[in-house]
Amino acid sequence: MDRPTLTTVAVVGLGTMGTGIAEVLARAGREVIGIDTDENAARRAVAALEASTARAVERERITEQERRDALARFRTFCDLQAAAEADLVIEVVPEDYGLKQRVINDLDGIVKPAAVIATGTNALSVTRLAADSAHPERVLGMHFFNPAPAMKLVEIVSCVLTSPEAVAAVTDLAVDLGKEPIPVGDRPGFVADGLLFGYLNQAAAMYESKYATREDIDAAMRLGCGLPMGPLALLDLIGIDTARTVLEAMYAESRDRLHAPAPILGQLSAAGLTGRKAGRGFYTYEAPGSATVVPDALTPREGELRGTPRQVRSVGVAGSGTMASGIAEVFAKAGYDVVLVARSDEKAGTARDRIASSLERSVKKGRMSAEARDETLARITPAGSLSALAEVDLAVEAVAEDLEVKKGLFATLDEVCKPGAVLATTTSSLPVVACARATSRPQDVIGMHFFNPAPAMKLVEVVSTVLTGDDVHATVREVCARIRKHPVDCGDRAGFIVNALLFPYLNNAIKMVQEHYADMDAVDAAMKLGGGYPMGPFELLDVVGLDVSLAIEKVLHEEFREPGLAPAPLLEHLVAAGCLGRKSGRGFREYARR
Repeated sequence: MDRPTLTTVAVVGLGTMGTGIAEVLARAGREVIGIDTDENAARRAVAALEASTARAVERERITEQERRDALARFRTFCDLQAAAEADLVIEVVPEDYGLKQRVINDLDGIVKPAAVIATGTNALSVTRLAADSAHPERVLGMHFFNPAPAMKLVEIVSCVLTSPEAVAAVTDLAVDLGKEPIPVGDRPGFVADGLLFGYLNQAAAMYESKYATREDIDAAMRLGCGLPMGPLALLDLIGIDTARTVLEAMYAESRDRLHAPAPILGQLSAAGLTGRKAGRGFYTYEAPGSATVVPDALTPREGELRGTPRQVRSVGVAGSGTMASGIAEVFAKAGYDVVLVARSDEKAGTARDRIASSLERSVKKGRMSAEARDETLARITPAGSLSALAEVDLAVEAVAEDLEVKKGLFATLDEVCKPGAVLATTTSSLPVVACARATSRPQDVIGMHFFNPAPAMKLVEVVSTVLTGDDVHATVREVCARIRKHPVDCGDRAGFIVNALLFPYLNNAIKMVQEHYADMDAVDAAMKLGGGYPMGPFELLDVVGLDVSLAIEKVLHEEFREPGLAPAPLLEHLVAAGCLGRKSGRGFREYARR
């Protein structure tokens, strides 16, 4: 077929997504035919377009004349026959294969021979939908993201039956609409949802296991990864029934147990608790369709602690690296006297100098006064021996992520620190209980997982073991409040909250590239533009370090024994070749050496 010119576009299905797509098309100068068998849906679509374009005029994004022109280009109908004059039909009816098949088959007898038919599915097989059509070469996928007017990503999905001319035509259209199209092959979830829904499913399973509260899971991923929404709040926004449909399709294709929908998704769907649209899902909302969360029986009580906190006046930090320096800076800024211990006086002095430089940058940026800088630095005492921690109330270790090294350090802290001192490890992946068992006071040992850079990142994962005392947990929660960090509670298992959800997602991104389904640039673009992520997975992997990422993947795989958590071979090969990311000058990408 010749490359068609897509001037008039029909949108079939005028729900939230269909209405958003129609707005994008109308504002970009296309003639838009909106079709929905429900007259009320058609009326709501017109009203929504009128309201959104009015807001755009108020915000001076378009003129009043441009608004009137856009509204004039949008016509609604209740009969599929209205698509007869369309050059492109985009169907966004509900995610039901039988329904989509009927719409596409009916369109075969209505549209012009050169017209392109695009399905907006995000879970069903485009190949199967095309194969059942009378003209499979003109059927493809055009996956917009919600809200369509704001989200830049459009996944253009082709299959073995798709005409290159049809792909080129819709790709050009997406560019004309101001979107960023990425080409993807036909598999459930495509790129963005293929990565996103596995992560969301794991978060639902984590909540279902009562490992952490819904509030803590969501806060951990927002504050620890910079995501715009937590996974459970996002599931409520997407629709729990929709998410389950997508996961069922993904599992049917991959047979990866990580894609098998968490049972709680089925339970909530069956109960009609499908998220915001129903007024209740993982959270409870003010009303159906509302974004306002209201307290319910599961909402934690503010300030409630499990035990009585111990008094903490002074803090010791063991370590001389970036994390140790950052943690010491955080405590000193909050008014604590800090003893910073390294393996030698020289290393401790270097760590203190690093803090001085950080504080000086804050002064230059106007974030703190010179007086506050001097007072903060004066609270930090460098030392070259762990014996200097004898009188601290809280000792925090931030040494190498090596269990034997940490166990040896905790055995020494047990000897050195006074009775009643809280002993905390900053491990991100090792068992806290192993550190606790290296002491004669395991009830005093807890995890305080800070995130890098510690002065900037608000999150601290508070990791209690089965031996941790309630008063120790209460002490660390109170300390977190004083140092202005957001604590989230979790148990002592590999990855805690953030890494247990983040690294399987990163591993799956590597597998996508390894299997030649998409390239790194497409995957990074998909997650930034379609998911609102601050960094794409390959950008993030190179920043974290491929060796660090591989170590965490191995720990997760060893703990949970899920085949889907096995590290991607490509990651192992890069680490073996010394390609560790930015720090080595080469990882998934190459970097200029400093």
